[in-house]
Amino acid sequence: MENELKLLGGAMVTLAMATSAMVVVPFMQLKDVPAPAALKPYTGQQLRGRDIYVGNGCMTCHTQQPSSTGAGRADAQRGWGRPSVAADYHYDAPPLLGTMRTGPDLFNIGARQPSADWHLGHLFQPRAYVADSNMPAFPFLFEVKDKSAVTSTDRVVVLPAGTVGYDQAVVARPEALDLVAYLTGMNHTYPALTPGEAALAAQARARSGGAGSATSAAPANNKGAQDVVK
Repeated sequence: MENELKLLGGAMVTLAMATSAMVVVPFMQLKDVPAPAALKPYTGQQLRGRDIYVGNGCMTCHTQQPSSTGAGRADAQRGWGRPSVAADYHYDAPPLLGTMRTGPDLFNIGARQPSADWHLGHLFQPRAYVADSNMPAFPFLFEVKDKSAVTSTDRVVVLPAGTVGYDQAVVARPEALDLVAYLTGMNHTYPALTPGEAALAAQARARSGGAGSATSAAPANNKGAQDVVK
């Protein structure tokens, strides 16, 4: 019995140390990281779109974490932007980092492709926009109707000539508009604060007793912070 108690005690101590190292310490380090001034909170529509993004498994194939390392070219060279930092995810709970890249990283998709019309058409028929795309279509986010039935409140998707459904009107459902609002809002091309600058901003915020954002002065060595995907 004594050995079992020692084994159990050792296991509990090990678990406590691991939890402290992997959960408690990172939380304490990041809990006061302020939002960059250029990073805006999500709108209600964007939050609904974020839920649709999660519900349809978009993060199974897309990441939201540009990196400076990895196979092939660095993400900044691909035009996907600078490496992400903790402050970039201030309004994300939890951050939708993703683990695989069957498709491109979407951290700055709103900067490199700001057209809502493009995103709507791409969701309806991806291969009409990117010929070799392996992205699935999402026709259930749209309604196909006769052009004579279109009303003034309908958001009609402009499709390339020859696309399936081109002879009829493809109308975006509210879910499609919400998802596109979320996608076009993803723009993190502002300069990232260095850890030291973020710490100073957090201290200044604590002294002032406010919950404002960090200053957005660009670090002189923040190469790639202004990269926008073409």
